[in-house]
Parts: sequence; structure tokens; C-alpha cells
Amino acid sequence: MRAPSQRGVVEPFHVMEVLKAGADRARTHGDVILMCAGQPSTPAPAVVREAARRAICEDVLGYTEATGIRPLREAIAQHHARTYGIEVDPDQVCVTTGSSGGFAALFLAAFDVGDTVAMTRPGYPAYRNTLQSLGVRVHDLECGPSTRYQPTVAMLEELDEPPAGLIIASPANPTGTIIDVNELAAIARWCEDHDCLLISDEIYHGVSYGRECASAWQTSTSSVVVGSVSKYFSMTGWRLGWMLLPEPLVRPVELLSGNLSICPPAVAQHATVACFSPEARAELDGHVQRYAMNRQFLVDRLPELGINSYAPPDGAFYAWCDVSHLTSDSTSWCREVLNGTGVAITPGVDFDPVEGHRFVRLSFAGGPEEVREAIDRLAAFTLV
Repeated sequence: MRAPSQRGVVEPFHVMEVLKAGADRARTHGDVILMCAGQPSTPAPAVVREAARRAICEDVLGYTEATGIRPLREAIAQHHARTYGIEVDPDQVCVTTGSSGGFAALFLAAFDVGDTVAMTRPGYPAYRNTLQSLGVRVHDLECGPSTRYQPTVAMLEELDEPPAGLIIASPANPTGTIIDVNELAAIARWCEDHDCLLISDEIYHGVSYGRECASAWQTSTSSVVVGSVSKYFSMTGWRLGWMLLPEPLVRPVELLSGNLSICPPAVAQHATVACFSPEARAELDGHVQRYAMNRQFLVDRLPELGINSYAPPDGAFYAWCDVSHLTSDSTSWCREVLNGTGVAITPGVDFDPVEGHRFVRLSFAGGPEEVREAIDRLAAFTLV
């Protein structure tokens, strides 16, 4: 039999590996608490679920346009106008099968084999793994506490030559940090001046704790903005995302999307129109208040685990924690924690292949009771 393609020889997305191990533990012990995934424990807003019910009962739900139904693209454009004060042409909105499907189509449309794309380290592993599977080189921008784990123009100026692309995320995964508004604008201008495609992952917008979230399109419409209903909108399994695309990328992404997935899920598209309504936002803002309570609880109790060094979780629902006082092998330690406590957490190597062996990511997206029980178990485990 012919050997598989080298494209499949990529690092695993360790979060998914931990989820699989957690599912096994749940079957055998029934005591698992998931602090490994950015998975809200709340359902989609009630108006969204009702819209889905109507769509299932009343619509054919056949194929849609590859870039999504017009009412949804218009709703997304209006959402950006209302939130950021920017004008968005619905024809520059591409609805995708989750933000993940959007990244795959975008990388194919924007970059050739041998191109270099820069990203932060620590950073979301699927950027790196997908780019590398497509033959694109990844250049790490080492980011730490001094820049709030975010890139700067100074870092870009130090490169030997401008990369073909730069991926930023704010709020970021795994750190939860938010890039300074002025720095984001400066980066967007630098990318525009140096023919570098800025890709701004804004899927955690809406989930922040006192710091402003700006959009890259407020400075440069030559960039790509990526959004999703998974996080703030509490709709991870609905698999729907979107991109705001500069004009030269609209048609290439449309052609690739039509070939890769035909169209995003029709039920999710029809239902998602309702997630931008005032009724939905009132419910969703209540979720953010709960995340804020979980965040404060976690910050108050991390010292009980000996964790005093962590990225400031400005947004999203993660804490990026230095656990070097507990282990020099975060992968093995997370496995021991799961086996000993039933708490599933993510090893830092998923996000930082160099320094991640001494970090873990804790998600506080779950219910308050779960978060409290998880920390109780972790505290008992680390004191043994």
C-alpha cells in the first residue's frame, strides 16, 4: 500500500487528545471535569435555538451559496458596523464551517509553498500545524510578559525580511491577553506598508474583562478578520465562522470554499442570524459575567497550587500558568492529574513547542460549581 502523504505528519492538537482521554476517564470513573477546552457549558441563546427549530420544520435546508446566505452575511456586516463603527460590504463577508474551515481556505488562497508566516509563541497550535501541512514555513515571534504575550512592531522590524503573513489573536489563546489598541493599529499599518497579510483572529471578541478589544479593520481593510459563533455566542458545535476579506481574496476564497466544503451547515446559518439580536446579546452578556466570576475565583485560588506566574487573562476564558515548580514535563503531568483527580487540563506544549513543557492552560469556561470543584481537586493533588 502506498504510504500516506507527508501533509498528515503534523503534531496533534493536544486539546483533542486530552478530550479523548477525558472521555475514556468519564466512561470508567464518571468524575471528569473538563478544564482543557474552550467549551462554554451554556447552550446557544434561546432565540437561536428557536430559529433553528423553525428552519428545520419549515425550510428545505439544501445547499446555500459557498460564502453563506445573504441575510447572515448582512447580519455579520451590521454586527461589525455596530460594534466597531466600520463599514463592511456583505460581499466581503465569507461564512465558513467554523473559523477552522476559514483558516484552511484562507491559507490556501493567500500563501504558496515556501512562503513564511509569522505567529506568536505561545499561540494557537492549529495555525502552525495547518500551515506546515500546506508547505508554509512558520516563524515564531517569542512573546512573553514584557509585551503581554502579544507581538509588537519592533519584533517585526527585527526580521530579516517581511513575512508573507502575520497571524495575531486578541484576546489570545492560550494566554487570554488583549493587544493594546495603538499597537494593533501600528501592526496593521506596518503589514500594509510591507505587503504582509495581517490575519486578525477575533473569535474571542465579546469576552473581555475591562480592556478594549479593537478590530484590525478599524485601521486596515487590507487585513483579514476572522470571527466565529463558538465562544462569545456559546455555539461551538454549530460549526460556523466568518471572515472579512480584502477584495483580492474574495473570489479565491469563494472558489476554494465551494470545492472544500460546498457550503457551511445550512441549519446553523439560518439560526445564527438570530444570534446578533438584542435578545441573544442580553443572554450572552450574562455568560460573560459568569466567566468574570470564574476568572476572579481562579485568580484568587491559583496561589494555593503554588502558581503565582500566569498571563493576565484580559479576555477569553483561559489562564496560561507556569507550573515549573511542579513539573518539567507538562504532558506527563497533565496525564497524572487526569488519572489522579479526573480534572482534564491542557499541556503547554500544545501552544509553545519550546517552553511549553513548563506551562499548562486552564479553561474557566465551565460552570462555577465545576471550576470550584476542579480547583479543590487540583489543590489536594498538588499538596500530596
